[in-house]
Amino acid sequence: MKNKELELIVEKLAERLIKNNKKLAVAESCTGGWVAKVLTDLTGSSAWFERGFVTYSNQAKHEMLSVAESTLEMYGAVSQETVIEMAVGVLKNSHADFSLSVSGIAGPGGGSAEKPLGLVWFAWAVKDKNTLNILAAEKQVFVGDRESVRQQAVEYVLTRLMKLLEEIVG
Repeated sequence: MKNKELELIVEKLAERLIKNNKKLAVAESCTGGWVAKVLTDLTGSSAWFERGFVTYSNQAKHEMLSVAESTLEMYGAVSQETVIEMAVGVLKNSHADFSLSVSGIAGPGGGSAEKPLGLVWFAWAVKDKNTLNILAAEKQVFVGDRESVRQQAVEYVLTRLMKLLEEIVG
């Protein structure tokens, strides 16, 4: 995906969120703030982007997003269970209506047979009144070097968020 395509996705996200008076917050691990950077590259993003958490360590995930230590011990940082708790933690620790979370293994080390290099888990959540709901949680395995895996993760999480918003808020 070219930068221009990603900019268009962010512009569409912004339009949809502003039109519906909604805000977005994010939690990132392997992308290290790249999602927040792409979102805030758009002038006026403070109207719809509420905040970002870069929770690279397990301790940060626990302290900042209330991911249970038992979840991290049992399933690891790169798991469906963890990204779901991250997405919920974002909504509990922000004033956002929508959240997304990203955690993965960008490499070059750290992969295993169960969790290969390029594995990235994502989750998206919504706060409707005071109820928190998970919209989706899914994984992708991206191919390439560290930079490429991270870039593909950023593109994927925002493209998928756009599709989810289209289903929810039109």
